[in-house]
Amino acid sequence: MSQLKKRKYNSEGRQAQAALTRQRILEVSRTLFKSGGFECTTIEKIAKHAKISSPTVYTMFLSKRGILRALLDEALPSAHFENLLKEVYSEKYPKKRLQISAKIARQLYDAEREQMEFLQGASVIAPEFREIENERERRRYDRQAKTIKLMVEEKSLAPGLSESKARDILWALTGRDIYRMLVCEQSWTSDEYEGWVSQLLIQDLIRKSPL
Repeated sequence: MSQLKKRKYNSEGRQAQAALTRQRILEVSRTLFKSGGFECTTIEKIAKHAKISSPTVYTMFLSKRGILRALLDEALPSAHFENLLKEVYSEKYPKKRLQISAKIARQLYDAEREQMEFLQGASVIAPEFREIENERERRRYDRQAKTIKLMVEEKSLAPGLSESKARDILWALTGRDIYRMLVCEQSWTSDEYEGWVSQLLIQDLIRKSPL
């Protein structure tokens, strides 16, 4: 085997091993967060249960906050999420765009639902989760800007509704808290949640056609 091929082989082997280690850390962390709570789970405890060194965990994730961010990002793969956004932006009709926006919220929160129990507790007492949640909400608000901008450009936005207020409505109605209250606490189905959010978005944001 040539030196070049050997180096490539070794590099690929290390990458594969690192990926397996990373996944093991995430699986152990998810289990410990659920059983013992986010705030009571330490990096040292995660490392012990994953049978690796604490420095390895710090090298891969920097902090417990980094692990939590990775768990949240893992819920809905970024490639799938980006495809959903492209579907929104390429859609010709505003009603359909808003329906897809509701679908995105539903799929994201469905994917996070297994983690919802420990995340909800963490949001109250753990500043790490609150900071990550704020980052994600700002990103979600920014990503939704284009949907409303398209409505402004095509003059499909409801009369008297400013662009900023429309963005606020879209952001609020597709927020995690509404999903949590209706689906997780009141036992709505995900289909019922998605349909209701779609209906409200269309009702509140789209200019009504004259009779």
